[in-house]
Amino acid sequence: MPDTPGSTENRSTIAITPSRKGRVMTYHFSKTLRLPFEVAITRATEALKQEGFGILTEIDVQQTLKKKLDVDFRPYRILGACNPPLAYQALQAEDKIGTMLPCNVVVQELGNGTVEVSAVDPVASMTAIENPKLGTVAQTVQAKLRKVIDSL
Repeated sequence: MPDTPGSTENRSTIAITPSRKGRVMTYHFSKTLRLPFEVAITRATEALKQEGFGILTEIDVQQTLKKKLDVDFRPYRILGACNPPLAYQALQAEDKIGTMLPCNVVVQELGNGTVEVSAVDPVASMTAIENPKLGTVAQTVQAKLRKVIDSL
């Protein structure tokens, strides 16, 4: 049983596509929590702040799908998180890295009083870019995002 009140499980989902080395790789870290949706948003935002990330964008997918397509969708929010010093390092190493920024963190309601918080694994994302200078930055960001998810 997890130590954190309100948490239920910690997991990574495996991508279907194998990496260049033929191994199956994960592309995000996730944790399921027994919390109200808005409380999970607040907790995730605060945990990101503790690791030096600010929220640049917040996309309310439920509201957007209702407005654009007139369909109902579960509460689902995408937080665009940025750690400015690490983003700057990444941009110095690779000028097109901005196509992969900011780091997305998803909070979605699963039902039965649970929500899932997921963060992109930047190391998995960086495998698409053949630039070894990004490796250290990606590993640092990965460690920070893992710490965020684990702290929830």
